[in-house]
Amino acid sequence: MADSKNAAPEQPAKQSFTQKHGELWKFIKFAFASGSSTVIELIVFYILQNVVFESLNTTPVHFWIFNFEGIGYMWSYLISTTIGYLLAFIFNRKITFKADANPALSMVLYVIMVVFTICVTTVLGPWITTLFIENGMKTLGEVVTKPIVALIPTIWTYPLNRFVIHRRKKPEAEQ
Repeated sequence: MADSKNAAPEQPAKQSFTQKHGELWKFIKFAFASGSSTVIELIVFYILQNVVFESLNTTPVHFWIFNFEGIGYMWSYLISTTIGYLLAFIFNRKITFKADANPALSMVLYVIMVVFTICVTTVLGPWITTLFIENGMKTLGEVVTKPIVALIPTIWTYPLNRFVIHRRKKPEAEQ
């Protein structure tokens, strides 16, 4: 019989990186899911911009306070961004946050966030592209503006997805 006084103390179970840094791991998964949907979004955008709406890229837009080069850019941003956010919703709900909150409510909240984000990116993208064009850097503007504009909404999309849209009713350990 072993003497309990001489027995080695129990070692705490080692935690994996994902257990030890749960919130960081969620952000990494969010970044990967969002990055994957953004790659698809960019492919759709460049096809729309350079093939489908190419002839409209020189048609100026004068709407309210917005004046920018090319209604084709606007349509390319609008359609590609919509596709990208739809994919991001699915990826983040199922993979990143494993949400179990009411899916209808999550979708309504997500649509509100996305409508705001699409409005911002649909105006911001062509406006930034126009700045490049006006400064003699049309090709550079057409290539770099969309990735820049795609990153800006991360400021509000991660916190909203994590804490408002894709909530969990039950902790992961219970499921």
